[in-house]
Amino acid sequence: MEEDKMNVEEENLVNAEEAENTENIETEAEETPEEMDPLEVAQKEIEQLKDKYLRSVAEFDNYRKRTLKEKAELILNGGEKAVQAILPVIDDMERAIESGDKTDDPAVLREGMELIYHKMMKVLEGLGVKKIETDNAEFNTDIHEAVAMVPGMGDDKKGKVIDCLQAGYQLNDKVIRHAKVAVGQ
Repeated sequence: MEEDKMNVEEENLVNAEEAENTENIETEAEETPEEMDPLEVAQKEIEQLKDKYLRSVAEFDNYRKRTLKEKAELILNGGEKAVQAILPVIDDMERAIESGDKTDDPAVLREGMELIYHKMMKVLEGLGVKKIETDNAEFNTDIHEAVAMVPGMGDDKKGKVIDCLQAGYQLNDKVIRHAKVAVGQ
């Protein structure tokens, strides 16, 4: 029993001495900033800042390249959604052309063209395109383009759209084509 106690005490002494030696070695290897030469401290700080700067520049460069690549892909494939939405309308037009050879009835052809027109307008609305309303609308230079002034229409028609010569369209509230209209004087 006593031998065990002695062995444990000896081990504790050996462990304590080893720990003290390790601490001495660490303190010798790592000098405190007060003990280091100020030039060495400044050089180490400069190296750290330079490394940090280079990493930031590289990270930014990678970000720039990635965003340019994504932007190029968007430009290249941006119209894909619109084209896919319009393809069924083109198919309907092709079928209408084929069936036009089989019939001489203009009413049937007109009805088919109206169906295709309404389908196309629904597709465009789904893509965010809206037709600019001109019926009895006040003339607005933001969405209308006056191509004619019609005199003698009376005070109630003054400054109002009388006739629409070409429809205008907006894409997500941005005018992509102004409505060409005749305005009352």
